[in-house]
Amino acid sequence: MNILYNDKRDILYIRFDGRKQEVVNKRVSESIVLDIGEDEKVIGIEILDASKHVNLERLLPIKYETPKKVAV
Repeated sequence: MNILYNDKRDILYIRFDGRKQEVVNKRVSESIVLDIGEDEKVIGIEILDASKHVNLERLLPIKYETPKKVAV
């Protein structure tokens, strides 16, 4: 998953599937656009005027944790 924020355009983009594929954009509200990929799955969400809808200070920067491998 990737989360990108463009502060000049105030757009937040969350990408769930990093594979290259053709997408169809589906606007579900004035500020939300879904990227629909293969098998009609949502692969991305674009939030326009993000600072009005999301608390960016709490969201950014993103921290990722990966589970530790367990020895067998």
